[in-house]
Amino acid sequence: MSLFSSNNPTLKEEAFVSAAGTEDIAGAGVMTLQGTIAKSAILFAVVVAFALFSWEFLQFVGEPLPFMIGLPLVGLGLVFLISFKKHLAAYIAPIYCAIQGLFLGTISGILEISYPGIANQAMLLTFTVFGGMLLLYSTGVIRATERFKSIIMTATLGIFAYYMIALVLGFFGIEVALIHSSGMAGIIFSLLVVVIAAMNLILDFDTIEHGAEIGAPKYMEWYAAFGLMVTLIWLYLEILRLLSKLRR
Repeated sequence: MSLFSSNNPTLKEEAFVSAAGTEDIAGAGVMTLQGTIAKSAILFAVVVAFALFSWEFLQFVGEPLPFMIGLPLVGLGLVFLISFKKHLAAYIAPIYCAIQGLFLGTISGILEISYPGIANQAMLLTFTVFGGMLLLYSTGVIRATERFKSIIMTATLGIFAYYMIALVLGFFGIEVALIHSSGMAGIIFSLLVVVIAAMNLILDFDTIEHGAEIGAPKYMEWYAAFGLMVTLIWLYLEILRLLSKLRR
């Protein structure tokens, strides 16, 4: 999930402002849009590669990887770690994407058994939403104003808190309403979460562009690419959840 000023804790604008003007650790220069795009492509490839591995493992063995249940918590831990160790993003980001790839491939494979074609549908919709948000941002149709940021940040943090409460209660066998419900209320909830996740992309684009404009150090390209992947992974999972509810 993405959280912060960009509503994504990793893409918080203050992180780029504080890093701007400082020398890159490797002396490699400053952050650029082209560099961030390249790093994003690398991280995306890592996610896809590990997702395909876990998908094939599930299809071949008939059961998920034995350590799958702990991967989301490990991923969450890495999100917090990279928020404090931004200069290590080039090392932490690929590990995070590999872990999330394993998780995505397994979840997608499990749902594919019950709902054939759902993984491809979710992937296509994710790419469509990403492309649509990029177009709306680049053409200025949607602008990341301070009011817009505030609304999306509040909504995102609210969703994150709700999910954390559901996670804790889940350990005690208590199921929280809306998240897993396939009724009308549950479907509307998932649709709203998908919309919020999509809006986070607008804020991510804005923060990345601003980071390049103010001359953030080169390592922030990895940091920014990581933040964008956090949002994309969240968006894919929420679309997958919504589609599964619609097909029950």
